[in-house]
Amino acid sequence: MIRRALGPVGIASAVSFAIAVVAVAIVLSGNLNADLNLDDRLTGPSGRAWFGSDQLGRPVLARVIAGAPWSLGVALAANAISLCIGVVLGLLAAEFAGAPRRIILQVVNLTLSFPGLVAAMAAVAVLGQSAMAVILVLGLLAWPLFARVVYAEALSARERPYLIAARIGGVGRVTQVYRHILPVLLPSLIAMTAFHFADMLIAASALSFLGVGAPLGSPAWGAMLAESRPYLFQAPWMLIGPAFALATTVLLLNLCGDALARRLGGRRRTELRR
Repeated sequence: MIRRALGPVGIASAVSFAIAVVAVAIVLSGNLNADLNLDDRLTGPSGRAWFGSDQLGRPVLARVIAGAPWSLGVALAANAISLCIGVVLGLLAAEFAGAPRRIILQVVNLTLSFPGLVAAMAAVAVLGQSAMAVILVLGLLAWPLFARVVYAEALSARERPYLIAARIGGVGRVTQVYRHILPVLLPSLIAMTAFHFADMLIAASALSFLGVGAPLGSPAWGAMLAESRPYLFQAPWMLIGPAFALATTVLLLNLCGDALARRLGGRRRTELRR
């Protein structure tokens, strides 16, 4: 219902509105470094602090905005790593039968057999709390999701009449992949990238919430949620600020991915009918 009501134009408008709100909030929220001010400790929402202040008197809104680059940046980089690895290995498995395909699929199954959050916690604990450690761990654990979808769709695309004709005509593998297979995969990859971006954002926030993601003192959204637990009833706005930012971002990413996938999928079907 929501997706049908919004549509691609509505989704773009919602994203633009969210960006505008953040920009205005940056201008009006004052000091993004959120200096300590114990006189304002645990004060509720007001004109000075729209989302209230935390246990050290720092504006919650300022900290949510300051933590956005860490939370979104880590999720985006991890998503890019898993996308690149998954697409490459999925295409290789589809193109090369025999031993290469069996090895890649076994690696996919082996990676998926690990409990993701537990493995990520253990790896980050060993590598240390930093953005790079979280990016590498999440990116290297999540690529099989892309690989399986790319492998299945590429294998199906190879049986289409125009690709069979291209192989008979002597078209090289690289040209087949670039000009014929990747365009078929594009709608699925766009949707998966948006959905997976949301998953990576949740995973990075979960690691920070558990104390093994963002460095101590970082205003990452997951770390802010963890800091709010002792003050849940005394100062619920400490929870509401980062939770609202996280939930809204995940919802927008899912809506955008779905709308773009339907729009690009419709165009691709029209081109194939022609």
